[in-house]
Amino acid sequence: MSDIDLFSHGVITPALAYVMSVLGSLIGLMMAGRARSVVGLSRLWWLAGAAFAVGGTGVWVMHFVAMLGVRVEGTPIRYDVALTVLSALVAIVAAGAGLACAFLGGGRLGALAGGGLVAGLGVAAAQHIALKAMTMAAEVTYNPVLLAVSVLVAVVAAVAVLRSALRARGALAVIGSALVAGLLLNAMHYAGMVSLDVRPVETHLALTGAQAVDFLLPLMVGVGLLTIGLLLAVFLSPSSHELREEAELEAMIASRRARNADWLS
Repeated sequence: MSDIDLFSHGVITPALAYVMSVLGSLIGLMMAGRARSVVGLSRLWWLAGAAFAVGGTGVWVMHFVAMLGVRVEGTPIRYDVALTVLSALVAIVAAGAGLACAFLGGGRLGALAGGGLVAGLGVAAAQHIALKAMTMAAEVTYNPVLLAVSVLVAVVAAVAVLRSALRARGALAVIGSALVAGLLLNAMHYAGMVSLDVRPVETHLALTGAQAVDFLLPLMVGVGLLTIGLLLAVFLSPSSHELREEAELEAMIASRRARNADWLS
């Protein structure tokens, strides 16, 4: 039996991890909704924000909030800084690639499936890199079946998020989609964690890397502040309904000007 304890703080860390995954998914879906209403560079910026919210907060912050509750009997846990940062970048880029694929494909089934596969595999890779960032005096092996299950869940979660990004309209639909996405993302995380088999070993070498409280918490606070900024951007920007009304008003004004010009001529 593995010596890893995933819930050393009880339900606090998994509950907080779920909240972060729902929050990231919710903001990402709201920004994707804005992206549906605009074109050109504006759409690109909204999709980039959605990728950061889903990949950065919904996946990466969720993972490391959950990791704050992980303990291994007989050894402290440190984190390689470079690999930890790399895992965040991979998660964000994977979410962005999936969104781009789905939007460029116009929501067609093939584009949605392809985007979900790219994003899901990328998110699973980000989690694997984050696990590799753990440094401890222990031998770590993986159960290939459970690891494959976590990858499959990641792809399913990605397809669900992308489908909602393209089709979810209205507050209830968006919130419901975010709640489901949070469940799937957490299921991916814990399926991957359960696949670990950790056996402490004796060593006289000093562990390298940063402690969670010294490195992860400040980094997660930074990502959290950026997420709040994205949320403010959503609330302060025109909604899809307002954009449609503005476009209709501009079209009506242009039509009247054209009629007046014809009458005067």
